Amino acid sequence: SGGRVAASVSDKDILSKTSSSSSSSPKPPAQALDTNPPKGTRDFYPPDMRLRTWLFSQWRDVAALYGFSEYDAPVLESESLYTRKAGEEVTQQLYNFVDKGERAVALRPEMTPSLARMVMAKKGGLNLPLKWFSIPQCWRYERMTRGRRREHFQWNMDVWGVSGIEAEAELLSAMVTFFEKVGLTSEDVGIKVNSRLVIGEVLTELGVPEEKFAATCVLVDKLEKVPLDAIQGELEELGLDRSVVEKLTSVLTNKSIESIGAVLPPDSEAVKQLTQLFKLCEAYGIQDWVLFDASVVRGLAYYTGIVFEAFDRKGVLRAIAGGGRYDKLLETFGGEPTPAAGFGFGDAVIVELLKERDVLPSFEGSGFDTVVFAMNESLYGVAIEVASKLRASGQTVDLILENKKPKWVFKHASRNEAKYCVIVAADEYENGEVSVKDLTAGEQKPVKIDALSEWAESVSRQ
Repeated sequence: SGGRVAASVSDKDILSKTSSSSSSSPKPPAQALDTNPPKGTRDFYPPDMRLRTWLFSQWRDVAALYGFSEYDAPVLESESLYTRKAGEEVTQQLYNFVDKGERAVALRPEMTPSLARMVMAKKGGLNLPLKWFSIPQCWRYERMTRGRRREHFQWNMDVWGVSGIEAEAELLSAMVTFFEKVGLTSEDVGIKVNSRLVIGEVLTELGVPEEKFAATCVLVDKLEKVPLDAIQGELEELGLDRSVVEKLTSVLTNKSIESIGAVLPPDSEAVKQLTQLFKLCEAYGIQDWVLFDASVVRGLAYYTGIVFEAFDRKGVLRAIAGGGRYDKLLETFGGEPTPAAGFGFGDAVIVELLKERDVLPSFEGSGFDTVVFAMNESLYGVAIEVASKLRASGQTVDLILENKKPKWVFKHASRNEAKYCVIVAADEYENGEVSVKDLTAGEQKPVKIDALSEWAESVSRQ
């Protein structure tokens, strides 16, 4: 008759195709799973996650202090967002592929282009100035060193719509506020400041056309890692004489605004900008943190003015954070010219620095307020009631879900840095009470079950 018949019913040989212990030969052992994450990436076990949450909360707190709003964007973007033609390292480090819809896409290596895309998408509908921040995960296929992986989280803070260097001063102050908040001083960290206008003015004097400025800056930034001979071919591609770069690098050794002023034109816009910025830094009280260094140019082609880089004063670690002004970024995507400045601040290097200076808190314990356990299975329902009361009062509570001995429970509470242990035992329960042990003071006392909410509120105020 009509209707569907299951394949298993219609297949007469189904039994011979079904493996059984009597008829089938032994299966080869399954290949052992590689338990390492992909090279350059990380797993976040609970202690690592607590550290990450702590760091992100420090960043969010500082952003809130400065009136910034949080945003986010997809980790997967169109590849064209990053493939600018300026010889930047980032374009050679993309995690990129063609998706199933034949679209060229990439995991974001940085956040600023996504921000630019979001601003453009609103077609002038956003009220400027805007002060936005984000903590994106960024991906770059690069050589790994201490504090540098192939994925990292990055605190980004950006100001759009402010053309004056007041924006850069506010950003530098936010950066310093974070350093102070986590226990670092100006003896640990400095922030080198320069302006791309310095290079622009020198190149103009040397007769280099403006359209080659950005690519020249990218090359000069490489000189921190490789000798001049290593970029000779790229210089020739740009049509630049070696003497131009030699002259430029000699200018970039200047460490004071006065000395740089002596080699720049008398009405230098770069000198005016830098002088004003340092005055604003004094007003913020961060002058001990910032210093002029003409060698800082940053490796991204879109920077147009002030650039800065936070560094480890002991010289052990690479750059901690960096940023600057990028007024022409929207134009490169076909948008309207819009003044903008911002910074990126990676999670890996700052954690290394905090460890190095021994100011990183411990995240080994979960830090519950209270551990609750029943002395026997018949009291487990009471333990649930107790845990529920404490949770309703705002306490973080770890309810022991199995029948465990007290010794194990106290060791577990200590390992997780819990503050209290609530013991539900038969004798106390007959009196409508539980025993509460203060794990810091080592004292134990009875508390009425009906009064647990009041007890929780009283210890929260201590």
